[in-house]
Amino acid sequence: MGKFINFLFCILISNSIVSLAQQDCSSYNFRNNEIYATCVSLPVQNSNLHWNYHPTNGTVDVVYRHTGVSTSTWVAWALNLNGSGMLGAQALVALPNSNGSVQGYTSAVTSYGTGLQQSPLNFAVPAIRAERVNGDVLIHATLVLPGGRTNFNQVWQSGPVSNGAPGAHALGSENRNSLGTVDFITGQTGAGAAVGGSLLHRRNTHGVLNAVSWGILMPMGAMVARYVKVFKVANPAWFYIHIACQATAYGVGVAGWGTGLKLGSDSEGIKYTSHRNIGITLFVLGTLQVFALLLRPKPDNKYRKYWNIYHGGVGYTVIILAIINVFKGLDILDPEKKWKHAYIGVLISLGAIAAILEAFTWFIVLNRKKEEKQVNGAHGVNGYGHSHGQAA
Repeated sequence: MGKFINFLFCILISNSIVSLAQQDCSSYNFRNNEIYATCVSLPVQNSNLHWNYHPTNGTVDVVYRHTGVSTSTWVAWALNLNGSGMLGAQALVALPNSNGSVQGYTSAVTSYGTGLQQSPLNFAVPAIRAERVNGDVLIHATLVLPGGRTNFNQVWQSGPVSNGAPGAHALGSENRNSLGTVDFITGQTGAGAAVGGSLLHRRNTHGVLNAVSWGILMPMGAMVARYVKVFKVANPAWFYIHIACQATAYGVGVAGWGTGLKLGSDSEGIKYTSHRNIGITLFVLGTLQVFALLLRPKPDNKYRKYWNIYHGGVGYTVIILAIINVFKGLDILDPEKKWKHAYIGVLISLGAIAAILEAFTWFIVLNRKKEEKQVNGAHGVNGYGHSHGQAA
């Protein structure tokens, strides 16, 4: 009986939440007492869509309302006639001006590097305006729906204003899921798959390649060189394992670097300066390490110690920069928390292993030096006594 009452209580609470959400959309009072027959609360980014459809002339009066928008944020809502994401979207944009007003205009999105410049759409927009009301931004427009259609894919978005123009929006889960469908006759809306398509897939590929290569394999290769070579039985196997790790890391890392260059060229309006600069630095330093291997002096060469200092210094610099850049990349991609937690877990594991091996290595080295000192001391005594006896 108690479980049944709890079940009914959960249903009551759920219905109350849904009712409140619908009430928030339908009970909104427009400043000019406008009335819209249909409204829907969009699933993410605190947005609502209101409209009146006119079947006689195939037009629709729409209001896109984005709540809680700062004065340094642009917002946009769009129909995509042939696709389901950003590329090809026919957008209505609201851009805040320095005087506090909001400018409404149209922009056809033709590339991922768009700056949302003002341009005509693939269908007529006889009227458009934007306003700010109590922290909400509203875009009012009349659309002449193309081809007698009423069902479309829709996209909505928001982002920072940079130097008076729309800047690149974030790539968080809400931004990637700001799309769906809308039918202006039935009033039905639906959710779409996460935004990004092939571009998001390439970003993820870029991230995985670089995280595995620079962020995991490189530190593992360095650990082999520092700790495994202490064991005499591992010589020269440790050297070939070290080379295998670093060569694989460099090869995979170059592939990741190449995908990054391609992403940069395909996303002209999107800049991640520090992430890009660190990536270029890693590639340069990694390439120098490859050439340094070819110029490695022999162990008995007088310049070998200077080469060791250079090689170790550059290697540890690469590892530190790589880890920093992996976290910068995770912040840019903003994947599910489990991926960042997984990488942190890998780093903690490598760090713990390194700490144990560091202590064990010092133990071996100090014992070895102690033994060598005892042997050398014994040889010195024996040698002195032997020569003294001969002299006598």
